[in-house]
Amino acid sequence: MKNTISTVKNKISAKLFNGIDKTIDSKSTDVNILLNRVRLNQKSESRKKIYFSTAASTALILFGFLIF
Repeated sequence: MKNTISTVKNKISAKLFNGIDKTIDSKSTDVNILLNRVRLNQKSESRKKIYFSTAASTALILFGFLIF
């Protein structure tokens, strides 16, 4: 009885570890691609901030002229 339980456990653990090894090997990334993506995201966020601040200041100036 113990022998069959241990063989079943060995088979299950072998299947699990084989599946894990395959997924780890297939998920490799290039660091330069990730860094370039971060730089592009930072540039686009800074542009959005500039556009928003320009639009907000223009709206405040127009609102000020309309009131006074």
